[in-house]
Amino acid sequence: MSGPRAVLDTSVIYAGLRSRRGASFRLLQLVEKGSFQPVLSVPLVLEYEHATARLPMETPLTPADIGTVLDFLCSVGHLQEIYYAWRPTLPDPNDDFILELAVAAGCPYIVTFNLKDFRGVESFGITALAPKDFLHLLGGSR
Repeated sequence: MSGPRAVLDTSVIYAGLRSRRGASFRLLQLVEKGSFQPVLSVPLVLEYEHATARLPMETPLTPADIGTVLDFLCSVGHLQEIYYAWRPTLPDPNDDFILELAVAAGCPYIVTFNLKDFRGVESFGITALAPKDFLHLLGGSR
């Protein structure tokens, strides 16, 4: 992995699997190319699994297809244990575990569609970016 590390919010994974158009899908492709390394924790992967469970009703993807993608993310991602909680910090307390993951991993980026929910992460040296902005940062918008 030569690129930066980033925590991908569940909304990004969901959007990337739901549609082949858009920055989220492109980011999933760039994980495969090694352009950046996703940072994961057990709670985040469990949230990915829970959120994507309804995708087979909305897309041609099968549960096995989704499982393959999530397994791949786990195989190339950096699994980080979290020993310290920074709660409550964010406007949406359900997102605090994502901030805690980024802090524990020394990760500079959180990629999310919900930027307003990640106000204040800058005080931890972290930048919250929309998928299209992270894609641009990686040079993959062309």
